[in-house]
Amino acid sequence: MPTKVDELKEEIYKWDNTQKICDFIIWWALEVWSSDIHIEPMTNSVRLRYRVDWSLREIIEYPVFLHAQIIARYKIMSWLKIDESRKPQDWRISTTIDWKALDLRVSSLPTVSGEKIVMRIVDKSKKIPELENLWVEWRNGILWAKAISMPNWVVLTSWPTWSWKSTTLYSSVNKLNTPDVNIMTLEDPVENVLDWINQSQVHPDIWYTFATWLKTALRQDPDIILVWEIRDKETIDIAIEASLTWHLVLSTIHTNSAAETITRIINMWIQPFLLPAAINAIMAQRLIRRLCKHCKKEIRPEELDENMQKMIKKAIARTPKDELLSRVWEEILKNPIFYTAVGCPECQNVWYKGRVWMYEVLEITPKVKHMILKWNSWIEINDAAIEDWMISLEQDGIMKALNWHTSLEEVYEAAKENA
Repeated sequence: MPTKVDELKEEIYKWDNTQKICDFIIWWALEVWSSDIHIEPMTNSVRLRYRVDWSLREIIEYPVFLHAQIIARYKIMSWLKIDESRKPQDWRISTTIDWKALDLRVSSLPTVSGEKIVMRIVDKSKKIPELENLWVEWRNGILWAKAISMPNWVVLTSWPTWSWKSTTLYSSVNKLNTPDVNIMTLEDPVENVLDWINQSQVHPDIWYTFATWLKTALRQDPDIILVWEIRDKETIDIAIEASLTWHLVLSTIHTNSAAETITRIINMWIQPFLLPAAINAIMAQRLIRRLCKHCKKEIRPEELDENMQKMIKKAIARTPKDELLSRVWEEILKNPIFYTAVGCPECQNVWYKGRVWMYEVLEITPKVKHMILKWNSWIEINDAAIEDWMISLEQDGIMKALNWHTSLEEVYEAAKENA
């Protein structure tokens, strides 16, 4: 029985319809729930890869002589210069495939073997999930909802890039979107157009940056401001000023954990005494793969390897005592059952299908505030936050593993990145 790979090979090796080949590459990426398409020229062939559930999968290789035609077709679709192959180019394709409205963010890059194309797929037909449906555990969900309901700056920290921070931001803004508030956003790029929200996109070539936009936005009588990313001191200065003048500012910054965000901001020459007044919460998130429900296999704690057992013991030891969280842990650990990956045709033998979030929300409590004002290290700030009942990324991941959403292997890999 022919597979999808066979169908794609058949289309490509006909060599007679470049448009059909290009459409088929995009269509098949949608079929396997790919987030990115990589077309990479090598010396003797061209490699096509898809990023599915975080991992890159090699699909096929096709002859080099087809590459120029395929690259030219995608450039025409995205209004890029066909005759420019010496420097990178970026734009987007708006198209419809199988009744789905798509945006493809196209990036071309010259390499020694030719131009490489990467296309990020944004399915505009998908609805933005409700904030309550983002797999946020009960305590983190309460803290984040409380943070975004207050007129102070809150920060979403995200590392690595593939953490779907945009989904969390859009869900948060959607929850706040009511007729009595003025919401303004500056994004890079605008991934989803939201009703009744004033959205802009940066244009560095005309000096329309995050900092210059923020100055203008504050004269537009905003209640809520979303700045896609904090990249420099000027932007963060204006964001703090906006927060101190009673504006809710949501933004992102690239750090490994919520506590490290504090030291990252201080390293951008911001005085520590400003932070407790301006920031009320910081959320860190990771995206980990969800176990395939058709082939996951039950595993008992005693069957786990030494690293997994150490991680669980450490997470339990750091759980606050005499608090509801302790009782939750005791209850779920009375008869703990985890699941591990096996592989089946449904998940194409890669064990996972879909993704799930891990979160931690650092609230600026009096203890954390004291640590910030004393210029303590991020490790000490993190320990103080855990003493004040912060659920760490590691603990949140273990809870999701105990609820059978993911495997401990996935949680362990994410915890290692955060170590």
